[in-house]
Amino acid sequence: MAAPSAAETGGKQIGSDDYALSRVPRDKRLGFWTMLLQWLAQSGSISQFTLGATIGVGMTFGDAFLAFTLGAVVLEVVIFAIGLAGMREGLATPLLTRWVGFGRNGSALVSFVIAVSLVGWFGVQNSIFGNSVSALVGGPSWLWCVVAGVAITALVIFGFKYMAIFAKIVTPLFFAMVAWSVTNALMDHSVADLVSSPPPGETIPLAVAATAIAGGFMTGAIVAPEMTRYNKKGSHVFLQSASSMILSEYIVGMTGVLLGHMVKSSEVSHIVLSTSGAFGVLVVLMSTAKINDWNLYGSSLGVVNFFQVVFGKRLHRGVVTIMLGLAGTLLSAVGIMTHFTEFLSVLGVAIPPIGGIIVAEYWVVRRMCKPLDDTREAQTLPTTSPTWVPMSLVIWALAFCVGKFYDGGIPALNSLATAFILYSVLGLLGWIRTYGTTTLDDEATPAPAARTSETVGAA
Repeated sequence: MAAPSAAETGGKQIGSDDYALSRVPRDKRLGFWTMLLQWLAQSGSISQFTLGATIGVGMTFGDAFLAFTLGAVVLEVVIFAIGLAGMREGLATPLLTRWVGFGRNGSALVSFVIAVSLVGWFGVQNSIFGNSVSALVGGPSWLWCVVAGVAITALVIFGFKYMAIFAKIVTPLFFAMVAWSVTNALMDHSVADLVSSPPPGETIPLAVAATAIAGGFMTGAIVAPEMTRYNKKGSHVFLQSASSMILSEYIVGMTGVLLGHMVKSSEVSHIVLSTSGAFGVLVVLMSTAKINDWNLYGSSLGVVNFFQVVFGKRLHRGVVTIMLGLAGTLLSAVGIMTHFTEFLSVLGVAIPPIGGIIVAEYWVVRRMCKPLDDTREAQTLPTTSPTWVPMSLVIWALAFCVGKFYDGGIPALNSLATAFILYSVLGLLGWIRTYGTTTLDDEATPAPAARTSETVGAA
């Protein structure tokens, strides 16, 4: 089922729909280097330096290296398992879940949670940026929030193609500027002494540090198909995501550890910003946009799927982007978004089980997603999808409770692993059933579900 053109929908649309409710055609996939820059752009973040510095204040260099290694391995396994599914099917996470674990109606709930989380973090990141630039160069923070929010929204309206072009410009500039700033900062210090120095602050346990590293990007790992659906090969998914992990965790993160040991504080962002002048501020603005654009982009895809399932209305992704971008920008400008960080952190535990269920169904159980196999070569969508998978929702709730209330280990990983194990075991035992079958119809309200059920995982 291909996305309708502007002519088919009766008028000219704003921006690009970007295959929000269809597979990305093979001839629209992008090359290795274009996609690599998109992945590396996600590593270019001032906040990653701050995370490294925070860990460095409470850990030795060696312990911090171990923490980043644990976090990187966990993230890479999750990203590759989910991202490879997205690449094979050409589908983003919200649409993928219709046939992989959740059914049509369950995918609406998945879409809602992802959309709220991502647009929330879009607003939070926008607020942080506005406050940082205001403190550095002056001017009201709300004005900088508006500037950044409008700029990012304008970029995301036109979709993945233009986001990829932007990454080609921003990524080299950001890392060149950061390398120059950090080198200047470290020139008067012995790197060997910094590496061997004890942590200057209160000790941070390894589990806590690994939680911050792996949990902090887990939502991004779950929505990796938003990017990997544009990949041509599975090997590209692995090489690109692994390169991003190496750059983000070992180079950016560990440099942050050194800076934390040097200044004996996690407040190291000024090192990058203050030594770079107006050009540095501009590059940081652009790099922030390059990371935050994915929050807005993923949220728009979730909202499109949610409205199509719940209301039977197919919204154009470009229009949805404008609505979400303006809302997130407005809320960040008036300072409301920073009050929602605790709520967004709760969602951060709720999202990993989605990944666990996707991986279990797609790579282990492999019964519910068979219609995708049958239509993959034709590059169409199955004509029907399961309506409900109640046990998946139960597993999701149980996994969330484990991640939220169990004190040991890494919460995001705990909830993901719980969902994966429960779904795999119950699916292979035949205890997960789909209820109802819905015929896909993008413009009309779906027909009532038939009173049938199918066992997932039965022989």
